[in-house]
Amino acid sequence: MDTTDLVLAIFHHLLVFSLAGIIGAEFVLIRGDLSAATLKRLAGIDRHYGIIASLIIIIGIGRVIYGLKGWEFYVYNWVFWAKIAAFAIVGMLSIIPTIRFISWNRQASGSPGFQVPAAELASVKTYVRAEAFIFLLIPIFAAAMARGYGY
Repeated sequence: MDTTDLVLAIFHHLLVFSLAGIIGAEFVLIRGDLSAATLKRLAGIDRHYGIIASLIIIIGIGRVIYGLKGWEFYVYNWVFWAKIAAFAIVGMLSIIPTIRFISWNRQASGSPGFQVPAAELASVKTYVRAEAFIFLLIPIFAAAMARGYGY
């Protein structure tokens, strides 16, 4: 049981840090020139975003079910639910950028002179900034939870 909990915790943390890196990469890439190559890179990075977020959920469920603290610790912990809510909000905020990245990549592939519309880019920047800000709450809630708050 100790080994299972350790392995799940390691994978969970590595995935969360990877997701933070992806959000950071998107944040940096949308600040520069959005050439066709950059748009293709953004679409690929965003695909990994979805895969990693899905794995975080799967491993997280595993931690709740098979972890040492037991499912009761999580189910009755308001800090856990705040962390889940923050994760869900980040996921919802990522929908518009994902749609835009796919659309821009398709348009750039079909038209070499494609330029990202300024209003759409401004909107995506706002969403990615909001994702990054809300994402910061997740490790805060996790640290509080690890110390017994909310239970």
